[in-house]
Amino acid sequence: APVVLELTNPLARLSRSEARGRVFSALAETLWYLSRSNDRDFIGYYIDYYKQRGETTTVWGGYGNRLFDFDGVDQVNYVVTKLRSNPFSRQAVIQLFDHRDFAGPADDVPCTCTLQFLVRSGALQAITYMRSNDAHLGLPHDIFAFTFLQELVARSVEVPVGRYVHVVGSFHLYEKDLGAAEQFLAEGWQANTTMPEMPQGDPWGSVNALLEIENAIRTGELDPMDLEFKGHDYWADLALLVAIFTLWKSGRYAEVEELRTRLSSEIYQVYIGDKLTGS
Repeated sequence: APVVLELTNPLARLSRSEARGRVFSALAETLWYLSRSNDRDFIGYYIDYYKQRGETTTVWGGYGNRLFDFDGVDQVNYVVTKLRSNPFSRQAVIQLFDHRDFAGPADDVPCTCTLQFLVRSGALQAITYMRSNDAHLGLPHDIFAFTFLQELVARSVEVPVGRYVHVVGSFHLYEKDLGAAEQFLAEGWQANTTMPEMPQGDPWGSVNALLEIENAIRTGELDPMDLEFKGHDYWADLALLVAIFTLWKSGRYAEVEELRTRLSSEIYQVYIGDKLTGS
């Protein structure tokens, strides 16, 4: 059935249950989008689902190149430029679903149709329209990624973050996931927890620095324990989460314990604890 969800505070994008903590995979998928790439090996390193798909080297329905190089158009830059020149514009829209997806080489085409950004009451509102959304598996990642992008655009336009609205044509929950979804809702942990606020100023230099570190750690060019991030604590914490994931994936649990002490925000500690205890 179609639904409309609204977040009055888009920084409350963190999702967790006792059985499933999502900050690592949600951050990874967001960085995958921001990397401007649809490389399967990138996201497959963090999320096994992508390794099981038919594509060989790229994911047809990935959002990275559609956001930043769709038929040669950097849609994110277009939105920022449009709102800087005219804050009242109604044309700051990003298209992800495309007519070519009907004849694409993969069955799994983008679930997201459009993202619209509006400056209203002095703040950046964002509206996402999804043709289809899995309430248990897909929704937490989508909320994380799109509100993170909303905050990036808000910083770029130099306005506060406003409301986030998530519109779904087919909002569904598979019967096999019903029990896990009920447990997740009963805990209610995510409703009371927000990520730290992204620092003021142009964020894209920090985004690019974070992407360089992620690539170096994932490909083995940089040992996670040698991580040095020169920048704001907000971005340094995200780099540390990337490093901690690789240490955990490699079974270097004692070093996870060491590296987690460098985090500036306590909000991420519970997710690391989940990883170490096998939750």
